[in-house]
Amino acid sequence: MERAKIRNLYDLRETIAAAYFEGAEYPWELLGGIADFIRKLGPSLDPAVFEQRGEEIWVAKSAKVAPTAFLGGPLIVDEEAEIRHCAFVRGSAIVGKNAVVGNSTELKNVILFNRVQVPHYNYVGDSILGYKAHMGAGSITSNVKSDKTLVCVHDGEETIATGLKKFGAMLGDNVEVGCNSVLNPGTVLGRGASVYPTSCVRGLIPEGTIYKKQGEIVQRENRD
Repeated sequence: MERAKIRNLYDLRETIAAAYFEGAEYPWELLGGIADFIRKLGPSLDPAVFEQRGEEIWVAKSAKVAPTAFLGGPLIVDEEAEIRHCAFVRGSAIVGKNAVVGNSTELKNVILFNRVQVPHYNYVGDSILGYKAHMGAGSITSNVKSDKTLVCVHDGEETIATGLKKFGAMLGDNVEVGCNSVLNPGTVLGRGASVYPTSCVRGLIPEGTIYKKQGEIVQRENRD
């Protein structure tokens, strides 16, 4: 499943967690070790740039954190990131440079690359969001199947069993997710893919395409 590999989804220059991706082939392989990676990386961060705000919580001094936000560790918030009013960061989270975690957004066991925006009423769990990925208001990652069976990733007739019960979505760089959409367990969105508002998405959506509805995925027009 070539299109779901890390090298085809993410620019690793755009995350403080780049070293963590080394040796992995698919991004979901990393979900189980995010917390331990943060615990290892946190104490090595430059104290001139980061401050420790609690047990296993490191926040860049240039980041903006609303006093009403909840920060749970292990957690790293990178430079110039913004954690807005009533955000709920449950832990095992890396928030990239200039990323936005918005009003009433909840994060759990995630890596947000630089400039990711999850700005309004989003739930993002057991997921990795690439550089400049954006989730519209109310869009969420569903990270557990209704029958509680293990998650598989589907790309046409090709299927990979992940062995994971909890797996939200893998968003490549520059992905756009429309408002009030649900990304079902095991969803993978290729670089530059877009999802129409109020969509229910599953499986792999190829790079540079627009998901309009189930069975209708079109190639984005080149406007250059």
